[in-house]
Amino acid sequence: MSISWSGGTTGSEPAIKFLQQLENDLRNLSIELKKKYPNPRESCEEGIVKLRNAMSNPQTPVHYVVNQIMFPVQEACKTKDPRVVRLGVGVIQRLVTQQVVDLKCAAHITDTLWGLMEAGVEEVKVLQTVTLLLTTNAVVHGDTLARNLVLCFRLHFAKDSTTINTAGATVRQLISLVFERVVAEDNESKPVEKTPSNLEELKVLSSSPPKGLRPCAADAYLMFQDLVQLVNADQPYWLIGMTEMTRTFGLELLESVLYQYSSVFFDHPEFSFLLKERVCALVIKLFSPNIKYRNSVPASVQQASSLDKPYFPISMRLLRVVSILIQRYHCLLVTECEIFLSLIVKFLDPDKPCWQRSLALEVLHKLCVQPMLLESFCECYDLKAHATKIFRDIVNSLGAFVQSLFVHPQLNPAPKTPIEQSPALLAGMPVGPGVTPQPGFYLRGVWLPLAATFVPGQAKSTYLDMLDRIEPPGIPEGYGISVAYAALLDVIRSISLAINGPSKVENAEEEKAASTEESEKPKSKAVHAQLINSSWCGLLAALSPLLEASTDEIIMENVLQSMQTFSSLCGQLEINTARDAFITAICKASLPPHYALSMLNIVTPSLNRSHPHDGHDSNMQYNLNAFSENDFRQQVVAVGTPLPSVSWPAGAQQGPVMLTSKNLQCMRALLSLAHCHGSILGASWYLILTTLQHLVWILGLKPSTGGSLKAGRSTADSNAVITTAVMADLPVLSAMLSRLFESSQYLDEVALHHLVDALCKLSREAMELAYSNREPSLFAVAKLLETGLVNLPRVEVLWRPLTNHLLEVCHHPHIRMREWGVEAVTYLVKAALLHKYKPPLKDNKKLQTLLLSPLAELSAVPHTHGDVRQKQLECVLQILHSSGEILSHGWPLVLGIIGAVNDQQGEVLIRLAFQCLQLVITDFLPVMPWRCLPLCVDTAVKFGFQTQELNISLTAVGLMWNISDYFYQNQDKLSSSLNSEEAIFPEFPGTPNMPPFDKLWMCLYARLGDLCVDPRPSVRKSAGQTLFSTLSAHGVLLRQPTLHAVLWQVLFPLLDKVRSLSSSASSEKVDPGGNILIHHSRNTAQKQWAETQVMTLSNVVRVFNSKRQLLQSAGDFTDAWSLLLGFIEYSSLNKNNEVSLSGLKCLQEMLYQGKGLEDGATEGPPTQWGPLWAAAWTSWLRIGEESTFPPPENEEDVYVPTQAFLAALVQTLPALLPHAGLDKPEQAQLGRLLKVLHQAVAVPSQEYPPFQMLTNESALSPLQDAVINTLTTLQNDALIDNAHMESMLSEIFQQLLTFVKFACVAPQYGNLQIKSNCQMGPEWGAVNYVPFGEKCLSMAVKLFLKTAEEETVIKNQTLQNILESLRVPLSMKYSCPSQTTWKAAITKLLGVLHVGLPIARRRPEHHKTMWPVLAETLDLFLFPKVAPPPSRGLEEIETDEAVDCQVIEQLRDEVLPHAHAIPKEFVLKVVVLLNKGSIHSATHTSSTDYDCERKLREEFAKICFETLLQFSLLDNNDLDTKEEGGVAGRLAVTALLLRFQDVLKQYVDEERSSGQCPLPRYRLAEVSFVLKAVATLVMSLKKAPPGKVDKTAWEHLIGLYPYLVNCTSASSSPSVLLSLREALLQFTDLIQPPSSH
Repeated sequence: MSISWSGGTTGSEPAIKFLQQLENDLRNLSIELKKKYPNPRESCEEGIVKLRNAMSNPQTPVHYVVNQIMFPVQEACKTKDPRVVRLGVGVIQRLVTQQVVDLKCAAHITDTLWGLMEAGVEEVKVLQTVTLLLTTNAVVHGDTLARNLVLCFRLHFAKDSTTINTAGATVRQLISLVFERVVAEDNESKPVEKTPSNLEELKVLSSSPPKGLRPCAADAYLMFQDLVQLVNADQPYWLIGMTEMTRTFGLELLESVLYQYSSVFFDHPEFSFLLKERVCALVIKLFSPNIKYRNSVPASVQQASSLDKPYFPISMRLLRVVSILIQRYHCLLVTECEIFLSLIVKFLDPDKPCWQRSLALEVLHKLCVQPMLLESFCECYDLKAHATKIFRDIVNSLGAFVQSLFVHPQLNPAPKTPIEQSPALLAGMPVGPGVTPQPGFYLRGVWLPLAATFVPGQAKSTYLDMLDRIEPPGIPEGYGISVAYAALLDVIRSISLAINGPSKVENAEEEKAASTEESEKPKSKAVHAQLINSSWCGLLAALSPLLEASTDEIIMENVLQSMQTFSSLCGQLEINTARDAFITAICKASLPPHYALSMLNIVTPSLNRSHPHDGHDSNMQYNLNAFSENDFRQQVVAVGTPLPSVSWPAGAQQGPVMLTSKNLQCMRALLSLAHCHGSILGASWYLILTTLQHLVWILGLKPSTGGSLKAGRSTADSNAVITTAVMADLPVLSAMLSRLFESSQYLDEVALHHLVDALCKLSREAMELAYSNREPSLFAVAKLLETGLVNLPRVEVLWRPLTNHLLEVCHHPHIRMREWGVEAVTYLVKAALLHKYKPPLKDNKKLQTLLLSPLAELSAVPHTHGDVRQKQLECVLQILHSSGEILSHGWPLVLGIIGAVNDQQGEVLIRLAFQCLQLVITDFLPVMPWRCLPLCVDTAVKFGFQTQELNISLTAVGLMWNISDYFYQNQDKLSSSLNSEEAIFPEFPGTPNMPPFDKLWMCLYARLGDLCVDPRPSVRKSAGQTLFSTLSAHGVLLRQPTLHAVLWQVLFPLLDKVRSLSSSASSEKVDPGGNILIHHSRNTAQKQWAETQVMTLSNVVRVFNSKRQLLQSAGDFTDAWSLLLGFIEYSSLNKNNEVSLSGLKCLQEMLYQGKGLEDGATEGPPTQWGPLWAAAWTSWLRIGEESTFPPPENEEDVYVPTQAFLAALVQTLPALLPHAGLDKPEQAQLGRLLKVLHQAVAVPSQEYPPFQMLTNESALSPLQDAVINTLTTLQNDALIDNAHMESMLSEIFQQLLTFVKFACVAPQYGNLQIKSNCQMGPEWGAVNYVPFGEKCLSMAVKLFLKTAEEETVIKNQTLQNILESLRVPLSMKYSCPSQTTWKAAITKLLGVLHVGLPIARRRPEHHKTMWPVLAETLDLFLFPKVAPPPSRGLEEIETDEAVDCQVIEQLRDEVLPHAHAIPKEFVLKVVVLLNKGSIHSATHTSSTDYDCERKLREEFAKICFETLLQFSLLDNNDLDTKEEGGVAGRLAVTALLLRFQDVLKQYVDEERSSGQCPLPRYRLAEVSFVLKAVATLVMSLKKAPPGKVDKTAWEHLIGLYPYLVNCTSASSSPSVLLSLREALLQFTDLIQPPSSH
């Protein structure tokens, strides 16, 4: 029903209905009263009449009517009849519910209910009505309100339990109602300025409220004041009529008010005053028994008064009130709360009852779950200079409490020695197979189960809520530790929330608080720091034993999680001491007990801080190590060896250590801490990583690819003994370790450096251990690698410190350390190059250099560590395959790595490095910046110089060719991109403005030139071929200045080096080793260098010739020409045949190329070539003279030039002769030339003997042929140039004729013992001079025939010289080395005489000495001293005879007819010669018939005889008439006749003595010839004029007749008989009578 009418009249419809209900209620009441209570009944009837009247009168006020009907109700209730009272109370309740009661009516109702209360009638109804009266509206206040409250209080102390309980609930409700009115009143009223209250007036207690309070607030003030009075056992001032009141109930009411209506106390100073002055004083007073009581003091000592002993209900309720005061009013009651908190802390003293300690723990737990509260404590107390460090004391008290549970086991009875327990119980804890231990804590023989569990952040009160308990409850064992454990965790949780706030905050709230946060930030930071500083010692003191004592994984996890959180907070606020202490505790818990790690023995600073005003120092003195011994054996999951430490003494050994499941759980917590809070760890990284390293070592985890850890595959890999369960868990631990370092990518740069520094420090310790040959831990190196891999996006931050340390590791002598150091470096570099960067790595020169520098610095590792070099090169190879295209700026470093080769490295390393270089040159030259190309060339050259693997050196030279091809094919690209400003090219003196592209070529050529003098011949050869092939193929790209530089700075220095090295090369035989055979021409270093000399010089000359037109434009071409000639001259005079021959060939090439260029030159002055040819001719002469000069007599190592060399030397002449100046007698050039030719021809052959000459004896040797050609050229020049014929012809004739003699007598070369061709042996062999001498003879004769009429020829007695030269072969005839020689000589003699005799007759003055020479020569030839060899056949002899006949015929035809013009001495000699020839056969005897037969020259004798006869007799008219001529003729006839007589006589004798045996044919032929000659002579004498034949001749002729007759009887040969007949018939004319008759 609406209450809008309640203040109106009775005219409204609701009012009428209400009055009708009241009328009905009064009627019922009247009916009930009419029998027993007439007076009240009458009052009821009157009331009905009034109601009716009011209904009939609409203007009657409702309140007026209600007040009138209250009287009958009051009268009815006074009857105390239950039925009547119920009806009356029902009417009152209707009035109240309809809100028609005003203050006057309320007073009447209160009086009625008071009477019922005192009468004890319908007490519950009374309480209900009071509740309705006060809760329906706020009409009741002041004293009426007080009476209602007192009424309820009194009913609370009634005897009926229902009434008590109902009254108690009603009181609580009404107390709350009073304060709710205040709240409502404050909300409805407009805020007004409050006048300050007079505190002095407030101090005086009275029944009147303070003047400034509104009605509801005044009621509440007076009521609260009296509640305090009642609890304090004082009389109330406003609640008049209170007869009884208990402290427990009063405290509960105070608690309720304080808990629910804190705003009233904050809004009204009067209430605040009550709180501070009355409530706090009351609490402190009531606390007194709790403080003074000591559980450890005997009861007889303490006072007997019950008030002095703590009473659980009061103590519990006091703590509840104090808890509320602290939680809700600490800002009002700063000092008071300080006291309260100090008192609560004291409740935790070990000598306090267990229930009291438990209550205090629950209160502290309530406080600890409130972050803002703890923050306020710090701000109000701990931050103040002279205030009690309340928060520190709270935490320390919790820590001291925890410690006390284990330090004082007598308060928590438990067996001291677990061993004495039965197997089923261990310190009260069930153990055994199949039994799950109860969660709890066990330490030093004390077992405390976990008796209660709590939701984090929520305090659950157990004993604080036992409001119905009067006696102290029994505290379960372990409850205190359970609450303390929860409280400690919540302290950390609250600190975390206070510092960091909740995890999720609305954006709007953030923005709203942004402005205030900035101003409060410094203050908040100080508070936050104080939170840590005040709590860390106590927390660590409590959590360390809890951690060690815990027997449950969940408890362990919670404790560890809290320690992680707190550590992170410490790090966040940079409180490093606290952070390190907590991390150390976790680390220590992760390792086995007593582990020899000195780092963990450094305990946090003691909590014994001196504060004069602090009375809790005793609770703060502890040491973490006091709880480091745990008798409870956790499950051992691994047994391993400890990691050696630097702190270990030398030679010390530590036995096996055991890891438990708790250790591994702590390890996981440590990993989680580092993973989640790495950014704040700072220097603590070292603690964590050291611990992890030791755990990893014990577990036997070994590093694997990428830095992750894996369990050893076998016992050989690990000394750890691992259980099956943990073996399965090892991959998880390894993954956690990896994730830890993977998370480093989220660390800021400072934190990342802390991590890297810690790893480096660990690694250095491992390196120190490894120096003493201890097995090192590779944990740090592996994790440095892992850290580097995940932080590649910010590689610049950590790259240098990380890789610098890894490079130190790579230098370590221990192979395992070194292997992993280089593994880490190479793996990092490969991964870094594959990472995607912005900007891309390809365009980032600085980053490329940064990433590749560590790899390059590996080259500095000593060569003894070949494993490092191998890994380095393998990495480079992989980089080239995977990232070669992006190494735009990193090529210098890559090439530097590849080129870091030396001879100390093994073949495998060299081969691997070269494989990288091959890949670079074949695949990456196009992407390589031009700046790197010179370095690429240098790198290839380094491989050419290495001596470990010859094939690599050769292939490296081939790579230089590839590089040159690349230069050539990309000339346009390179020319446009090259920049000479950058100092990447070496300087080339003399060519200041060389284009960059040409400099590039110069680098290539210069380096190839260096390789050309390598100690190994095959490398030199390959390099030389490459150098000159490159120049040949690509030299067209070079400009004239560059070509000039190549010549002067590469080629000429190369020639000089080769010359120097060749001259100093050893001549000892080279031992190639193995089964390799070396040709004798290359079996010494000197011979091998000779090959290099040959190749180098020939190629330089070829380049010089091919580029001569360009070089001619340079001003120093003449110098270059002369210098090159000097090198050629040196080589030509080299004692090595190959070198010397090559030098001459180079000279030929230069000269013939020069001749061609000179002939076709169109530029330059015409006199330019004069000095060049003069220099060339001078060089040739020096070469010829020095090379052909005979060796000294006593020289042991005789050098004789080869025929090939000499041939080449002479073959060079045709190009030089036109410029040699031979036509200038004053220079004697021709003489020097001919001398060289002479000596060259005289040089013996080194072959034994020259087989090619034996097979073809008529062929000229190349040398002889060249000499012939030269002489031909000379004589042609002499014949052409008449002006200089005189100066040249004589020398040419002289030399030719000298050479003619060589055909018969080989020339002597110094003192060398020269063997003939038939003598085989190692000495020098004579050259076959026969064809040469014959050719020279032919030339000389031919020349003579052409120039016989020349005056110079005549004057120089050339004819005589020719005859003298011919005399040698003619005189030797059959003893000549070759039979063709004398035949050629006689043929040429006949030709020369045919031309020369007429001239000699005409110019007798120049030929006087010629005739004797001719006569002697003819005699020696026609009558040789040596018989024909036995091998000569008859046909050959006949041919020889025909030649002899030709000589006689020429004498007959060209000499005898001109006897008058010829000296008579010569004529006489001719006659003697003819005479000797005609009788030669008759006088010549032989030992054998056969020889005689062969040597009989019938035709020759015949022609001699005929010539002699013709000369003597027939041609008398033509002959000289002088006496000498006649005498000669007569002498000749006489000599013939005597010779005939001897032959015939001898024949007759032989014929007679031979008997029947016929004479030899030749004898018969001879006799036949003589007989024919006799016939001829007779015929001639008969024809002679009278007087011509003297008497003596006739006498001798007739004297022959008897001999002829004797022949008739002796001869039996038909031919002889025939000849005899002819001879006898000629005597017919001589048979006549004597003249006397």
